[in-house]
Amino acid sequence: MSIHNVHNDEELLSEALSRQVIAWRRHFHQHPELSFEEHATAQFVADTLSTFEGIEISRPTPTSVVGRLVGAHPGRVLALRADIDALPITEENEFDFVSENPGVMHACGHDGHTAVLLGAARILSERREQLHGEIRFLFQHAEELPPGGAQQLVDAGVLDGVDGVIGAHLFSPLATGKVAVAYGPMLAAPDTFRIIVRGVSGHAAMPHQTVDPIIIGAQLVTNLQQIVSRNTDPLERLVLSVTEFHGGTAHNVIPGTAELGGTVRSFDETLRQSVPERIRQIVQGITEAHGAEYEFHYDYGYRPVVNDVNVTKVIEEAAVELLGREAVVIQKPIMGGEDFSAYQQAAPGAFFNIGAGNQALGIIHPHHHSKFTIDEDSLAIGVRLFVRIADKFLHGA
Repeated sequence: MSIHNVHNDEELLSEALSRQVIAWRRHFHQHPELSFEEHATAQFVADTLSTFEGIEISRPTPTSVVGRLVGAHPGRVLALRADIDALPITEENEFDFVSENPGVMHACGHDGHTAVLLGAARILSERREQLHGEIRFLFQHAEELPPGGAQQLVDAGVLDGVDGVIGAHLFSPLATGKVAVAYGPMLAAPDTFRIIVRGVSGHAAMPHQTVDPIIIGAQLVTNLQQIVSRNTDPLERLVLSVTEFHGGTAHNVIPGTAELGGTVRSFDETLRQSVPERIRQIVQGITEAHGAEYEFHYDYGYRPVVNDVNVTKVIEEAAVELLGREAVVIQKPIMGGEDFSAYQQAAPGAFFNIGAGNQALGIIHPHHHSKFTIDEDSLAIGVRLFVRIADKFLHGA
């Protein structure tokens, strides 16, 4: 018997619980913690889960929490995931629950993710007698900082025996009331690089006596773009962005070194593996041509998020049932990255976006912005979605 055949979603999510989910979100927003430092956040989550009937709590790592809810009837096992960490950003919002931790801010919606999953856990725990199978609530640390918390939880065995894993992101570019799902590739692999150019410093009025790393670095910025525009099939997805350029301390001194850094985003593994060598070839060629030396460092980030078709279908159908066909959109791949991909190596999984933007309320700032926030009406939608998705996945409704 399906949960939503016994109690509809409006009844499941009472006005009191809606207010509680908002209060939880505001608490997390006011007390943000950085990746791998989420001690108070994890303790708050564990304490809150302990008040829900039937949930077994474990702490796979010092700053993560897993809740396990076993239904009264046998069935499949589903994992629902929320990330709990914040970012090193100084908040510039003016509402009364702004961050109390200087230089730390929930600027990506993880405060909302955590509150939503707590709300879903409470509802599902109250319906344990109608529940078929098992649900694991993953409150994951360190999504924002590689190597990330997801792989640590996988290594700790939290997905052992899991038949499906689902995660969601409150997404400000999407209006509240909308849901975006993607079949197959959704988020890219986010790799990073760092280049140090070592030249010869000297007086800016006598550049012929120097090997100018600024000029060399500028050539690198423009030439590296040719990896995308001239070395890659135009039909392949690849982004290469130089996002840092540091060099020099005075207007009349050509410095001895300059440092560049950036990111490479891709989906195809063969293409991904080829990029570092191409960067190195360009850096070596340009620096040697100018008599400079270089250091090159390349770090592979998270794998791309590639959604399982069957799990995605459950999400789409649940969203259509709750919100209507017109509210659900099929999303094109985005070049952002997410360590949710680690779970997808261990179990069939899908990630999706829940609209959280509202232009009329001025909720328009992008993720990782110092004035980022979410439309709190999206929280109730997120709770209802998780409950309906769990119901459909476990009961095959």
